[in-house]
Amino acid sequence: MKYAYINDVPFEIKEGETILSFIKRNKGEKHVPTLCDAPNLKPFGSCRVCSVDVALQKDGITKTLASCHSPISEGQFIYPDSESIRNLRKNIIELVLTDHPLDCLTCEVNGNCELQTVAAQVGIRKVRYPEGANHGDKEKDLSHPYMTSDLSKCINCYRCVRACDEVQGQFVLSMAGRGFDSHIVKGIDESFMNSDCVSCGACSQACPTSAISDVFQSKAIKVADKTRTICTYCGVGCNLEVSALNGEILSIQAPYDAEVNQGHTCLKGRYAFRFYNHPDRLNSPMIKKNGVLEKVSWDEAYDYIAEKINAAKQTYGPDSIAGISSSRCTNEENYLMQKFIRAVVGTNNIDGCARVCHSPTALGMQRTFGTGAATNSIADLKYADCIMIIGANPTDAHPVTGAKFKQFAMKGKTTIVIDPRRTEIARYATHHLALRPGTNVAVLNMMMYYIIEEGLVDESFVDNRTEGFNDFLKDIKALDIDKMESISGVDRNEVKAAAIAYATAPNAMSFHGLGVTEHSQGTFTVMQIANLALLTGNIGRKGVGVNPLRGQNNVQGSADMGVQPHQGAGYMDVTKDEVNHKYNQFYGVQVPKHIGYKIPEMFEAGIEGKLKVIWIMGEDVVQTDPNTQKVIKALESTDLVIVQEIFMTETAKYADVILPGASFLEKEGTFTNGERRVQAVRQVTNPVLGSKSDGQIIVDIMNKMGYHQPEYSAKGMLEEISQIVPFFAGIKWEELGNQGKQWPVALDGTDTKILHLTEFKRGKGKFEFHEWEESEELTQNSVNYPYILTTNRELEHYNCGTMTRRTGNVEILKDDYLMIHPEDAKENLINEGDYVCLESVRGKIDVKARITDEVRKGVLSTTFHFPEIMVNNITSDISDSEALCPEYKVVAVKLRKSKGKFKKLAEVNG
Repeated sequence: MKYAYINDVPFEIKEGETILSFIKRNKGEKHVPTLCDAPNLKPFGSCRVCSVDVALQKDGITKTLASCHSPISEGQFIYPDSESIRNLRKNIIELVLTDHPLDCLTCEVNGNCELQTVAAQVGIRKVRYPEGANHGDKEKDLSHPYMTSDLSKCINCYRCVRACDEVQGQFVLSMAGRGFDSHIVKGIDESFMNSDCVSCGACSQACPTSAISDVFQSKAIKVADKTRTICTYCGVGCNLEVSALNGEILSIQAPYDAEVNQGHTCLKGRYAFRFYNHPDRLNSPMIKKNGVLEKVSWDEAYDYIAEKINAAKQTYGPDSIAGISSSRCTNEENYLMQKFIRAVVGTNNIDGCARVCHSPTALGMQRTFGTGAATNSIADLKYADCIMIIGANPTDAHPVTGAKFKQFAMKGKTTIVIDPRRTEIARYATHHLALRPGTNVAVLNMMMYYIIEEGLVDESFVDNRTEGFNDFLKDIKALDIDKMESISGVDRNEVKAAAIAYATAPNAMSFHGLGVTEHSQGTFTVMQIANLALLTGNIGRKGVGVNPLRGQNNVQGSADMGVQPHQGAGYMDVTKDEVNHKYNQFYGVQVPKHIGYKIPEMFEAGIEGKLKVIWIMGEDVVQTDPNTQKVIKALESTDLVIVQEIFMTETAKYADVILPGASFLEKEGTFTNGERRVQAVRQVTNPVLGSKSDGQIIVDIMNKMGYHQPEYSAKGMLEEISQIVPFFAGIKWEELGNQGKQWPVALDGTDTKILHLTEFKRGKGKFEFHEWEESEELTQNSVNYPYILTTNRELEHYNCGTMTRRTGNVEILKDDYLMIHPEDAKENLINEGDYVCLESVRGKIDVKARITDEVRKGVLSTTFHFPEIMVNNITSDISDSEALCPEYKVVAVKLRKSKGKFKKLAEVNG
């Protein structure tokens, strides 16, 4: 063991520690004061308040060092509290205070100001130096819907600059001037609103004073309660610390100790929470009477639903009824929804939004590995030498993980991006393969061809842990590379270079998103990504693997809970006798063993008159599912449409019964993020008056229909789930703590960071070749509709924007837009900001043009967040051949400048 000494007392040292971290570990966090140090930032040493005296022997000559960035060494004698150090710290703080307004009593961070705390700690009673004249005349910046600044309070610690650089990687903030003229600037010395700020709030949380803050005054001390919970937006699963007073939510911060997000979150997680008590919230059950929705009691609504469902069962059979569950809801609520449909209604007609996003991921990875979930954790990035990002724009759709990818790329590490768009990550990538939409299979086959041709196959891994390679090899070698190059639009040499980079990296991780899955060959593309990992042995250790970037917060969890028509809770095949027997025994009733409807099949059945009742929980299928008019026709053709929601969505407008549910802040349960991490969602405030938690609504209707289900609680539901879902066996509510657990979790509570260490769930990984095929959307329509439209999200909004459109986010991004290449815009006489008429074989929309070279010529891309546009009026219901995931990413369209029908809308949106 190696030792160093604090005030002559020996303490063991650990490799990699600084003097400051050594002192904190042994003497407490507050023993040495700091101002420029922050838990999620690298040591910087600008304030010198953390200085300590260090000698190489007891009573030896001391040297003053900044402890935050000085490494600890064996045999050092450290004196953190010597008289000279106390005087030095006091002198430093006095100098800082000469240039800081002393209006503490009226400052928003009074009582929670680090400068105030340190000044008291070092014993400041008066300031001996003359007052500075620089900061007092700084104007407050209140231009932004969230971010604020009062730079008269700035102490030049650089924490905000470093947070913007090191955490978010945005480089918006910097220091200008010298001496007393030193000051923080945003962008090119502009306001927050006019800068490139992405509103993540990392600078605000890092700031030790109120120099940079937010409209929620999130650092103010006026809080009665702080609750740790999980974000409701994307699949990253950020931890949030929610401050509330008397049931009102005041602000949200990101805990520094969170393994998922380490004190970081995006503007949605940190700031877009005001939807929870918005005036538009649904606050009463409603039943449509004489064509009009009328408010009713919960008992009347339950009685009506039970009567109608029972009548449909008796007259048409249980398969005339279907349910769509929600990835916005907790695991426990999704489990209850599928249990209700299977055990109470008696059908396997249950599905969820994973159908329209990551169903090909689950199916493709199950076929190759045996398990349809991420193999590794995002934390493994620090062990990776190469990352490959396919069909994803993580800085917008998964911002916290996207920021980590961006940091990885900016450090010069090998980054491969396969995407039709020049996304933010693509700008920093080592290799960007800008393929034509719909040609993922062609490009990935080319990559595997070159890995084989260059002799870069991990033969030992292939021989010992895979099957089917010989047949696969023959098919890959027979590829027509000329054809693949031509149809993808990517130079073969670029593909070859990317393939070699991936295969030669000691550790390579792949990440994929909806640009992979939302294609007619989505499942096959996922299998190819998995085959790439098998081919190069990038499975079963840190820093490798195949990792889907899940779209919604609980896409993974809803599938885990059995929200699919072919697999029940725990991914067990409903058609197998032994599985059926297990479910029958567990649920105490006979459950069906034939596969039910997937969502697209539900709509077909509705139009054909076969589906009589559909219950939709937390999904706005009218706005988010493809071919909107077909979805509307299906709902109008269904006798009873039950919608469980928090707002009057586009789907709710077609409901016969509306049940007001609860937001994530008003319930308890668990979400499972994209890395299989099951985390505790803790209730912060009560549901809006007149609404109920979604789990309790399902429990109520189960009991109303004669099936005994105990009152909803997260603990009780997890106890039930752990008995039927094998990989939840050791999950207990009281043991989830702040970090959650990654499934599978053993009975003793041990969780699993990495899958497939020595063996795949299916035994051996499976190679399976699939050749590229053109989408029917293009083979049938491209002559009359020559452009290819793909879809994308923007940072500020979440899918259909039901929640974010009711927050300050709408002040930052007010409407949908169409990305169009400059040459295409010129050919069609379209200027920046013009409304463009975009038409497919299914319909047309008018959307504002954004002219950019982010898309290649002939390719268009649009967002879909606003119901005023209804982009899905033109998207196709052509689906993945295996999983029936809609092909949002390839839509044949034509365009022209709008004739002005949306002029009024443009005026409304400013």
